[in-house]
Amino acid sequence: MNAGHPIPGPASVLAGARVMPVLTIPSATMAAPLAEALVAGGARCAEVTFRTPDAEQALEAMAAHGGLTVGAGTVLTPGQVERAVAAGARFVVSPGFDEQVVSRCAELGIPVIPGVATATELMRALRAGLDTVKLFPAEPLGGLSTLRALAAPFPGTRFIPTGGIRAAHLAAYLADPSVLAVGGTWLATPAHLERGDYEEIRRLTAEAVARSTS
Repeated sequence: MNAGHPIPGPASVLAGARVMPVLTIPSATMAAPLAEALVAGGARCAEVTFRTPDAEQALEAMAAHGGLTVGAGTVLTPGQVERAVAAGARFVVSPGFDEQVVSRCAELGIPVIPGVATATELMRALRAGLDTVKLFPAEPLGGLSTLRALAAPFPGTRFIPTGGIRAAHLAAYLADPSVLAVGGTWLATPAHLERGDYEEIRRLTAEAVARSTS
């Protein structure tokens, strides 16, 4: 499918980070203090979802901070891939597997992490040349037991489970050898941002990073 356009793996940009804050940012004015809080908590990467009108501006501001590897999430179309990369995204995340999104990422040489929920979707992703996928929504799908069931027939595949995961689940997911990293929305929710509670974001991030390295 992507002959001539090898797809770089996300491990090359995540650089060992095992916790990925997944961010829905209501206003671009929140991006700079949010980046500061995440970096202060030890985060090295973050996913900014394309779910708000200010998503591109927020991604650009966070990418300009310099302390984080920032990617774009909830990317649904090739056009959004182009806008995300123009804003400074170093990787792209989708809720599902879309061939056109994957192809455009391959053409641009940017890592892409599509979401999968079934073995059929995982097989399509592997056929497209990918070796890392997002299990989404992880907890509603059955959590770690579902992840292990999917991983068993596909040795070498790496997963970034995301969706419904909380701090209490983190250690168990990260202990599984097929898990590259865990995506979490609990680290910095829109409610945290609306309250301006950046100290709580820093605390939750530091706690998660500590759990990921213990």
